[in-house]
Amino acid sequence: MALLTPYWGLDGILILSSLMVAAYLFMTRKFNYWLKRGVNELPPTPFVGNFMDCLLFKKSAPQFLQEVHNYGRNLPLLGFYIFDKPYLLIRDPELVKHILVKDFEYFADRYSAADEKHDRLGYANIFMIKNPAWKSLRPKVTPTFTPGKLKQMFDLMLAVADDLGKHLESLHLEGDGKVVEFKEVSASFATDLIGSIAFGIKVGSLENPKAPFRECGRKVFDFNFQRSMEFLIIFFFPGLIKFLRPMFFGKEATNYLRSLFWNVIEQRVESGQKRNDVIDMMIKMREIYKNDKSLKDYKFDGDDLVSQAAIFYIGGSETSSSAMSFTLHELAVNPDVQKTLRAEIHDALAKTDGKITYDMITTLPYLDMVISETLRKYPPVGYLDRIALADYKVPNSDLVLEKGTPIFISLLGLHYDPQYYPNPEKYDPLRFSEETKRTRPSFVYMPFGEGPRFCLGMRLGLMKAKLGVVQILKDYELSPCENTKTPVVLDPNSIVTASLGGVELNIRKITTAAD
Repeated sequence: MALLTPYWGLDGILILSSLMVAAYLFMTRKFNYWLKRGVNELPPTPFVGNFMDCLLFKKSAPQFLQEVHNYGRNLPLLGFYIFDKPYLLIRDPELVKHILVKDFEYFADRYSAADEKHDRLGYANIFMIKNPAWKSLRPKVTPTFTPGKLKQMFDLMLAVADDLGKHLESLHLEGDGKVVEFKEVSASFATDLIGSIAFGIKVGSLENPKAPFRECGRKVFDFNFQRSMEFLIIFFFPGLIKFLRPMFFGKEATNYLRSLFWNVIEQRVESGQKRNDVIDMMIKMREIYKNDKSLKDYKFDGDDLVSQAAIFYIGGSETSSSAMSFTLHELAVNPDVQKTLRAEIHDALAKTDGKITYDMITTLPYLDMVISETLRKYPPVGYLDRIALADYKVPNSDLVLEKGTPIFISLLGLHYDPQYYPNPEKYDPLRFSEETKRTRPSFVYMPFGEGPRFCLGMRLGLMKAKLGVVQILKDYELSPCENTKTPVVLDPNSIVTASLGGVELNIRKITTAAD
């Protein structure tokens, strides 16, 4: 005798069918969440919501959010689902301003998270840490890269720029030149820079691509299946963190960074050397704030202290190398822009006897427009994430966002919105002339975020990208090669804006004024 019917086979079919129906009802119980609140939503698919292509790595999370932004054209906001959970995308710049600035206290934390106990380097850094620790920590870390300190570091930066010049000279680029992969060159240059100016380390990855400091960066952003899933969990499924324990920097890089930075700190303390860099800042903070009772979730010691060095390293290398390599690509495929920028650089060098100076790098208007346009098309991180810390009534609306609601803003969506940037696929630095910028609303260009949680390393990242571009463009001409991808193909496995397969360009040395 079977359980429900005279036949075991029929019982099995009935039980399995019942379980499938129950699973379906459970995983779709929250669908229509946004429609019930008067908000348009992306039609979800049972069990996966709207996130299937990202789970299958057919497209990156930034690309997915850009598509959500485009789907909701002319709407101020749009709901979507990951699995069965409701998420909200903000499209209206005025509402973005409320989320990031005016009503910041409701959205002070990122939705993304790291494991507080098992991944302190990922949890405690200034980028990821939650309130109330963030609010107390931010003003203590902010002075690290002020304009004054950047100016003090500039000679160290010039030494690395000279290393870049020597590296290119060693490639013998006279005549027709040769093909070079500039994603790697840019990353090595940025890594050598951050190693020198922030940590007092001579990395030398331009000459030795296998240098351990450079290899660490590769491991963090090695978008194999495991690392891609770790990032998706951290940024989109933080509720799974306590079960799956992903690591923000990855296990190998975490162990390397912990060992490296403590060795550097101990050597600096023993030697008494002062360099006004991140290591000095960390040592000073440890001395000043070691008994600070205001930071209940943070200590200026151990992994908590090292976490700041780790995020400066990753942020300081990835942001500027991305901006630099994408700029070089766009200059190669837009020769008129390249010619105009080179003329500006040569005019400036003529006034400084051929020497690159801090004031020159920071005051070249067309260079600034070029880098700005690059960051419009290729923001290092293609979206911003926040979480509602309390119930929040949306301005000029009856909608109330419930506490715990994940909020996303697509930077790629805003940066490519034809309402703000006509013909958005075109690379046009003149979009960032002073006159043109005044015609655009605020909060439609945010490559480094906006509001109190904007990127601390913004000035440093811009400085490094500009220095690298000037160092190359003053002596060399860039052009497309057979492997140059136009338009750029973005890596579908990447959580940041990264090109698929690198940035290959032809480069040749300029030998005459006519060139």
